[in-house]
Amino acid sequence: MKIKVISLLLISIFCFNSENASAQNFDINLLKSININRNKDLDPFFKATSNSVYPIMVIAPSAFFIHGLIKKDSLTLQDGIEIGVSVALTVAVSAGLKYAINRPRPYDEFPNIDNIATENSPSFPSGHTSTAFSVATSVSLSYPKWYVITPMYLWAGSVGYSRMHLGVHYPSDVFVGAIIGSGCAYLSYKANQWIRKRSPKR
Repeated sequence: MKIKVISLLLISIFCFNSENASAQNFDINLLKSININRNKDLDPFFKATSNSVYPIMVIAPSAFFIHGLIKKDSLTLQDGIEIGVSVALTVAVSAGLKYAINRPRPYDEFPNIDNIATENSPSFPSGHTSTAFSVATSVSLSYPKWYVITPMYLWAGSVGYSRMHLGVHYPSDVFVGAIIGSGCAYLSYKANQWIRKRSPKR
């Protein structure tokens, strides 16, 4: 699984590199079809969806952690730590790639992109998307029930779409962001499982 995640990430970076003309054309054309032809009545909704990421990335692990402390439930407590580690790892990987690759925002490269927001960081990958998928995957792995998985991934997918709707990310930024977030969540989950197996039984 680890090899598959890393392979997908490397392939994605290669395929969507700004020097690859055909991939870049597909990337910007898809973004234009989403951003320029969007329903502007939905702008407030997608802006709110996008802005929900950072509060939720704090609330989700904190809620698990606090619930575990109150109920003296060590498994829930560990789930809270797992989600927090996943988010921290995701933010670190995404930020590192952003400044290593230093891809300009689409609205800086293409003036006809109607961006509803501006960002100070490079474009690739989408930090909002990676964080959303990190939280969604972590929670879904901890509680693999359809009524948990479905809303979590609907929210994460909506965050990814919102970044294109708002004109601040290319589709490839969002795609790779989703892979990074899901991959970091999986690594955190497996690490948590390993720790649980090694913990002494009471």
